[in-house]
Amino acid sequence: MLSIIEKTRLRVAKSTTAQRKSQLGQFLTPTKTAQYMADLFYPATEGVCRLLDPGAGIGSLSSAFLERCISGNLSFSQVKITAFEFDKILHKELENTLASYSKRAPLSYEIVDGDFIEEAINKIQFDRRYNFSHAILNPPYKKISSDSRHRLLLRQAGIETVNLYSAFVALTLALMSPGGQVVAIIPRSFCNGPYYRPFRNFILERAAILQMHLFKSRNTAFKDDDVLQENIIIMLECGGQQGDVRITTSTDDSFVDLTAHVYPFDHIVSPDDPERFVHVPTSPERNRIELFSTFRYSLEDLGIQVSTGPVVDFRLKDHLHVMPEAGTVPLLYPGHFSGHSSEWPKIDNKKPNAILRNQATEKWLFPNGFYCVVRRFSSKEEKRRIMASVVQPDTFPNTEVLGFENHLNVLHENKHGLPESLARGLTVFLNTTAVDECFRRFNGHTQVNATDLKKMKYPSRKVLMALGTMAKDLPNDQQAIDHLVEGLQEA
Repeated sequence: MLSIIEKTRLRVAKSTTAQRKSQLGQFLTPTKTAQYMADLFYPATEGVCRLLDPGAGIGSLSSAFLERCISGNLSFSQVKITAFEFDKILHKELENTLASYSKRAPLSYEIVDGDFIEEAINKIQFDRRYNFSHAILNPPYKKISSDSRHRLLLRQAGIETVNLYSAFVALTLALMSPGGQVVAIIPRSFCNGPYYRPFRNFILERAAILQMHLFKSRNTAFKDDDVLQENIIIMLECGGQQGDVRITTSTDDSFVDLTAHVYPFDHIVSPDDPERFVHVPTSPERNRIELFSTFRYSLEDLGIQVSTGPVVDFRLKDHLHVMPEAGTVPLLYPGHFSGHSSEWPKIDNKKPNAILRNQATEKWLFPNGFYCVVRRFSSKEEKRRIMASVVQPDTFPNTEVLGFENHLNVLHENKHGLPESLARGLTVFLNTTAVDECFRRFNGHTQVNATDLKKMKYPSRKVLMALGTMAKDLPNDQQAIDHLVEGLQEA
């Protein structure tokens, strides 16, 4: 039966336009992933199962759950499924999927044609009729605008979030009975960053994290839909007692190279972290950054600030120039940086090279000097997340100020440049393999935010400056950079 559903999924995925997929934020779950998710539920041999499948699509997840019930590993006296599906085009396929199991399992089901957020909040506030024992979901991936009806409704239920997927998970938890199990495949982006902090608080206060699965490749979980998103599968127990967390990884949805390790919860969420970032370790061994006691300083400790580049080009487009000319100053984009250094102006750059210096732009400009800049975004399947470069003032002779575009993070001292050795030391340190590996453990974005850089730990200012002095003539070679930092000792 699952092979038939998989053929249906591929057919539906192929016939659905990219525009409609984006509009709904819905990407149907491949069969192997659905099977893996269903296998995470604890074995059961009695009682009534009340299964919630919000955003059910064609029923791939419910069918994987039912296959496990039929196999005898999950054995209930009755399975009652409530499947929400907003897209009417999929209702016939969903009905066919669930109906096909009616003679094979003690099954009753209800397909709800409506908005899950509205329906769920109504139940939470007025009814509480739904009291699910199990939930399996692949929620839609779409941002929620701050003034939307969904945002206002969610606030009524005490849920503050910025994306449909986190709203679906939060509402699912609110509809579960105590001890209820939830398995969801969602973007890893909720693990860190300020926008998802209320959502992290919501789930950590209401559930225990039992297991997380990480796909090492960012484009394999929904490869048929060309989705570039780092996804995790998470299993939660509503009202559960938090204990150790099982972390599994695989390269892709074949799961052939599956590895598993168990970690204490304080390795997943640090008890002294007010942001409650969720780390997903990929190896039980702690890397150099975590082990080296000298890497214990924050940027605040070092007297260094980090800011997102303040020049938002589309807001200042009337002041931008393709090439420098009288009255302009350099405007730096990520494309101006290669390795540790910069190239300006860049003739073949698709972005402007300069910005007018006038009353409208002055407040967005920095004095010329040495800075460490970090790209905010990495490209498809980029080997590194953190890519740092040095801004050198002699690249911009006879220039008083510089513009940094919004896709860069700028490390500075009170909006002024850093000492040369400190700028170079920070750049080399941030470009090490160990830092990149450590960063990936808690960052599920393809981007590096200023908040992320603030949360990291660094060597002392003195050590960074010594590193910068040693690295001044160092070739842009990863092995040489890693070797230099591996030999660091507290100065």
